Amino acid sequence: MDTNDKEDSQKKSEDVGQRRSPFDLFFNPRKKSTKGKNELFSMNRFFKAFERETEKAPKEKEPQDSQDKTSTHDNPDVDVNTPGKEETQLPGLDISGWWKVKQFMQRFGKKAESNCINLNNCGLTAMDMEELGTLLAFIPDTEEIDLSWNDLIGGSIRLLTPYLQQVGKLKIFSLSNCSLTPNDVNALGEALEHIPLLESLDLSWNSDLGGNLSRLTQHISTQCELKALYLTECNVRAADAHALNKMPNLEVLDLSMNKDIGSIIRTLIDELKTKSSLSVLKLHGTGLQQETIQSLSDVFHNWPYLRKLDLSCNKEAGGGFKEAAARLTTFKHLELLDIHQCCLSGDDVDALTQVVPLLSNLQVLNISSNKMVGHSPEHLFSRLRFLPKLKCIIVSSCSLKKESFSALAEASRYLVDLEILDLSWNKCIGGNLKLLLDTLKTATKLQSLMLSSCDLVTQDLAVLASAAQAGYLDSLQHLDLAYNDTIADEGWALFFESLYAINNITELDVSLRPGSTRDCGAWVIHLLSSMLKLPKLKELGMQRWVLSAAEQQQLERINKESMIHIYFE
Repeated sequence: MDTNDKEDSQKKSEDVGQRRSPFDLFFNPRKKSTKGKNELFSMNRFFKAFERETEKAPKEKEPQDSQDKTSTHDNPDVDVNTPGKEETQLPGLDISGWWKVKQFMQRFGKKAESNCINLNNCGLTAMDMEELGTLLAFIPDTEEIDLSWNDLIGGSIRLLTPYLQQVGKLKIFSLSNCSLTPNDVNALGEALEHIPLLESLDLSWNSDLGGNLSRLTQHISTQCELKALYLTECNVRAADAHALNKMPNLEVLDLSMNKDIGSIIRTLIDELKTKSSLSVLKLHGTGLQQETIQSLSDVFHNWPYLRKLDLSCNKEAGGGFKEAAARLTTFKHLELLDIHQCCLSGDDVDALTQVVPLLSNLQVLNISSNKMVGHSPEHLFSRLRFLPKLKCIIVSSCSLKKESFSALAEASRYLVDLEILDLSWNKCIGGNLKLLLDTLKTATKLQSLMLSSCDLVTQDLAVLASAAQAGYLDSLQHLDLAYNDTIADEGWALFFESLYAINNITELDVSLRPGSTRDCGAWVIHLLSSMLKLPKLKELGMQRWVLSAAEQQQLERINKESMIHIYFE
């Protein structure tokens, strides 16, 4: 990716803003994103939703707006002011106490539930924490508490923890980005003695946790059920790695964005090699290098049940996969492999070419932002046909050549379960999209197709229009055609005339590149007409297209009447 493309990619993220990523939209359609930590956070949502979809794993929550769930204020069937009929549906609960719980949740636009407390991103304060604690006795069946993204409660966890013994059935506890202090960690650790059924604990984005994890784990009993621990960007240190020995049943471990992991990898390996039940390991952006990748691969055989491995965004890891790749075959159940932006070398790619076809259960492969993938021979892509369960291929910004794209297009014809295909930022796609037509015919489950900044031309959009009219895109929900300024008005007209046929589409992006503007052509009439025939369309990106006053009024009317979020300047 050249300098201009890098700038455009950053601008693309800004254009998207709080819009959900295609991966998130597919894997977790009901969630909304929030500001901050966008790149890693969308990948985390991708992983978490994928875990929920493919295994009986601990359920997680992500940052979301307070309007994410239906509030009682908007629910005419729930009266929050007086006890009513709903209490008769909750046997065993104190009616007056339940009413207090409903009132408390209503203050934050949330609906009270007997087994879940969702106060994610609600601006909670220390006083709220204490009040919440006093209410726990009225909801003893609570299995999940999500207090994430409330950074004002740091230092006040001790006001809540004494009451956690009232919810002994608690299984999932989320406190990510809460500005937790060492004293909070200590108080939480003491409370763990009273919640023995806890399975999932999310403490991500609490930087003061680094060096203090032992304060938490020293209270864990030998009967601890804790299976999932999330410590993204927590300044994890060597002492914290030692603390993991108190979690014998650990299945999911996320240490992403802890920059010192690379330097303490041997200490971490010593603790993890005994975790035979480990099924998910995420080491995204942890400073892993060529040597540490090799050291890590030495213990792959200790994790026979591993299903998801994320080693992405370790830019000094290049060359480490030459030997490590062969050891991936020990993961007989591997479903997800993410090694994007790892500066893979030619030898790495060659080694992966031999190994990837042997990962017969692989469903998600992300090798994006590795230039050598495109520079090497096309054999890696041609062998993807031997992965019958593959659902998601992400090869954006891989400097693909026509030959490698042709091999990928040929192999993808055999992937009948394909649901996500990301080819963005590969210029060779322009003028050659016809090679993908057979894939569009056979991949009847394809839901997301990303072709951003691919130098598409009129004939490429003619291919999409033909596929839409033939019914090949009936399952398509998300289509990204942004930053393809090379498409002439004629091409946009062909596409928008057929847009109505993609009747399940929910998100479409046709924005122009940063720094460029262009008047909408006659095709805008076809766009407006098609939008009225697409009841599921929710988001339309049109950044930097210049609209006339009349066109803008029409879009605003559609936005209001059809509840379609239209992004334009």
